[in-house]
Amino acid sequence: MARNGGLGIEIGLTFFLFAVPAVLIAGVSKGGFGSGASFVAGPIMALVMPPDVALGILLPILMLIDAVTLRPYWRQWDWKEARLLLLGALPGLALGAAFWSVANPDALRLFVGAISVGYVVWEIAGRARLARAAGPATPRLGVLAGCLAGFTSFVSHAGGPVTAVYLLSKGMTKTGYQATTVLFFTMVNIAKAGAYVGFGTINAATLQAGLYLAPAAVFGAWIGVVAHRAIPERAFFLVTYVLLFLAGSKLIFDALT
Repeated sequence: MARNGGLGIEIGLTFFLFAVPAVLIAGVSKGGFGSGASFVAGPIMALVMPPDVALGILLPILMLIDAVTLRPYWRQWDWKEARLLLLGALPGLALGAAFWSVANPDALRLFVGAISVGYVVWEIAGRARLARAAGPATPRLGVLAGCLAGFTSFVSHAGGPVTAVYLLSKGMTKTGYQATTVLFFTMVNIAKAGAYVGFGTINAATLQAGLYLAPAAVFGAWIGVVAHRAIPERAFFLVTYVLLFLAGSKLIFDALT
């Protein structure tokens, strides 16, 4: 095993057993299923390393997935809806940075764990049905959704659920929905990268660890693009929701004890 002093973790079997499946899930989700389940990667990796380290490793990986998936969905997005989300995302990212600057590792574990478990509960309650029952969201709600997505994205790479709830209410096609999330998170991830570097969350050590995971990220993104119209979303999300709930519960337990 190789020890990376900047990370404080073993780059060995345990690292790869947790990180590779997590990154594959993120790639498949972002590549073909609207990013809704991609943030499961953070809680899974945070089980074997500090949460800020996990998030620092993941951001460049997520940006790589963004780059790979932009071309297959090029100009199939709804720019009007993406623009509303982006208008809200900017202040949301600023709020996320402010929270990040004062949060300790246990607070981050609790926050990421609560989002994870809460999202699964929301799914069980019928996110899509509730969103559609409420009717099309107004532009003001689009900006609010963007703000919440920006905050949760900065703190835990968990902007997908909020974005999904808003876009699903717009009655978009599957591909239009997917393309809009790709465009939105490409811009959001670029915007928050500078702050991650400034906080030291992204550094030479996390970039080095991320290089080991890059092939899995690209492979996962490719699978997601290919599977976009071939694999039922329900089967994929069922597995990720179970993983998300278990990982989130473990993080909450660790934070509180």
